[in-house]
Amino acid sequence: MSDLIGFGIDIGGSGIKGAPVDLTTGELVGDRLRIPTPNPSKPAAVAATVAELVASFDVPDTTPIGLTFPAPIKHGVVGSIANLHKSWKGVDVPVLMTEAIGRQVIAVNDADAAGIAEVVYGAAKGVPGVVLVTTLGTGIGSALIVDGTLVPNTELGHLEIDGHDAEHRAASSAREAEGLSWDEWAERLQRFYETVEMLFSPDLLVVGGGVSKKHDKFLPLLTTQAPIVPAALRNTAGIAGAAQLAAHGYR
Repeated sequence: MSDLIGFGIDIGGSGIKGAPVDLTTGELVGDRLRIPTPNPSKPAAVAATVAELVASFDVPDTTPIGLTFPAPIKHGVVGSIANLHKSWKGVDVPVLMTEAIGRQVIAVNDADAAGIAEVVYGAAKGVPGVVLVTTLGTGIGSALIVDGTLVPNTELGHLEIDGHDAEHRAASSAREAEGLSWDEWAERLQRFYETVEMLFSPDLLVVGGGVSKKHDKFLPLLTTQAPIVPAALRNTAGIAGAAQLAAHGYR
């Protein structure tokens, strides 16, 4: 590994994934390793699994390590938690992981990491101004980046729109659970995206999440002021973004 390599870890509700990342291109260097998330997913158990994952690679001491976390992270501390054990609330994730691994670690919200990856390496590379990256999945994740600087923990999936939490109606999971057609789902997405455009006036909208592989079925149905494009990195975005942020001193 060279000095242009970082290591990214993506902590999810069902799996913890990690790989070395080429910090110039955002590409994974070698195979990604996935270990199931412990059940129950308490802090000590997850930290031990992360340490096991890192130990599975030959990671030099100088390699920056970053990890994503499925919750808002404010100065390293979990404010609220949805997809892991409730005992994570109030935990300082970098401190916990640094102690478990024996190496300095940074932690960032998973959607924020994906957003940074799209700005540095992917669909929003070279785009000045305000970029809004959204991930459509079980919920709606969001990342707001202004001239390359991340505004963390936006959580725009929890905007109240038409009396509803936005992600309860417009997430990909809502489309599947309610059996919505692409046209029906697009109507809900339209309300979400026109609302965030009114609030933030983005220069570019990037849509990620697993459903972005089928972007041709719903993005053409949306009318937005800013261009709206599918994400480029998809499943590797969190790992790449976490490594990039670790290398550049994210706090």
